[in-house]
Amino acid sequence: MYGKATETAIAALSRLAEVFDGGKSRLSAQEIASDRDLQKPFVGKVLTTLSQAGLVSGSRGPGGGFSLAKPPSEIMIYDVFKLFEREEDGDLCPFGGGICGVGVNCALHEKLARVQDAVNHILHETTFEVFRKAYQDEGLRPTQPHEVQEHHDRETFRAPYKRKGFP
Repeated sequence: MYGKATETAIAALSRLAEVFDGGKSRLSAQEIASDRDLQKPFVGKVLTTLSQAGLVSGSRGPGGGFSLAKPPSEIMIYDVFKLFEREEDGDLCPFGGGICGVGVNCALHEKLARVQDAVNHILHETTFEVFRKAYQDEGLRPTQPHEVQEHHDRETFRAPYKRKGFP
């Protein structure tokens, strides 16, 4: 559904949303990377892009770090998605070439349309407030990397590169 940069950006912004207090609390790229089990250099690069887009603000030096540039209720998941993903105008039809929808739809058309509708709903109607609320109001805490006894591949919603059991 989306790539590594988008996944990392959502993870970083979700962490900043969790601690949002009007911009007083700041987290370093290292803290965000550690809290989300991400690579620090890549988090730093993504935060730079998010800063240029006006979604985060950063400051250097003691007491520096990153915070959201505006309340999490004002940042849509789509605001992040559009920075890192190219929007496709085409459909998801396995036949391609504009065949689906001309005459009889393909056998997967309705299922794929429902998936796309669900994704669009999340992207366009969900703000980062869900992370602030879960963390601050409901006391929900994500499992930290050091709390996991054995290594498990974390679930990802990025587009699959290679699926288990398939060449």
